[in-house]
Amino acid sequence: GEVNNEIIGTNINLGAQNLLGEAKGAFTGEISTAMIRDAGCSYVIVGHSERRQYFGETDETVNKKTKAALAADITPIVCVGETLKEREDNVTFSVIEKQVRDGLADITLQQASLTVIAYEPVWAIGTGKTATPDQAQEVHSFIRKIYAQMYKESAEKVRILYGGSVNPGNVSDLMKKSDIDGGLVGGASLEAESFTKLVKYSK
Repeated sequence: GEVNNEIIGTNINLGAQNLLGEAKGAFTGEISTAMIRDAGCSYVIVGHSERRQYFGETDETVNKKTKAALAADITPIVCVGETLKEREDNVTFSVIEKQVRDGLADITLQQASLTVIAYEPVWAIGTGKTATPDQAQEVHSFIRKIYAQMYKESAEKVRILYGGSVNPGNVSDLMKKSDIDGGLVGGASLEAESFTKLVKYSK
């Protein structure tokens, strides 16, 4: 709509926060891929931790939505991440592996290259806590390794973002890590000054 008109000719793209996993049908209140495209969006977030926690999203629904987005030429940003209890129980890697394998199953190699993955440790979202750059890199590297087992060379092309209390004070150290390709920014995007600093961070 209007926002899309304002960003035409820039390097800014629009994204949606959720979508319906069905191509068509009577699903009152849901957001279809056609609606997302009509609004000018080229990205959509799939399986955000809050969607999983509050709205019953599962790896299976994430997979369905990921495929629906890709079929409509919309780039999915697929979120994975562990809770505080899962990290304390030392099951982070098994949780992440299941989310990646099941949530991103059965897409083509080309689609696998175009997909975006966002690692968002649930314990660091909106809490002010942040995974250290080393903790984040460890998980990002693991995600790329699993993806390589699933989709071979696509693992080098897939973009893996970090999302978990990214702010102007930690963005540079996070982005220096070899497997962190960008940030999925939440709260810090609500204030123009902090978001501008994030966008214009320096390595």
